Amino acid sequence: MKKSSVIGWLLGLIALLTAATATAHHSAAMFDRDKQVSLNGTIVQFEWTNPHSWIQIDVPNENGGTDRWSVECNSPNNLVRMGWKSTSLKPGDKVTILIHPLRNGEKGGSFLSVTLPDGTVLMDPAYRAAPKY
Repeated sequence: MKKSSVIGWLLGLIALLTAATATAHHSAAMFDRDKQVSLNGTIVQFEWTNPHSWIQIDVPNENGGTDRWSVECNSPNNLVRMGWKSTSLKPGDKVTILIHPLRNGEKGGSFLSVTLPDGTVLMDPAYRAAPKY
């Protein structure tokens, strides 16, 4: 076997192994993609960070208190393509967020869309369907 063939084969193998690792990192198995949950609440914090942005939102519960939900979003560079800014969500904003909830029942999920106080709807670049509020 020629040296260039061996190098080509090795590079192909490395690319294949790297792709498998990237796919594993982006697994969405923890989210129930068959369900959508609408959260009406108040923004506590918006973390504009890589590799994923995060929204912390307080949602009123049936006991008169609030539950803190943690919502995973896409990366800032992808969100910018959908019209987002690092200031799109501010603490105190009253919003409606649509998510795929966590399968384990904890208070969290994968972001689909948000309706801002002025009625503007911001979506996740990976979410293509119309929201079901």
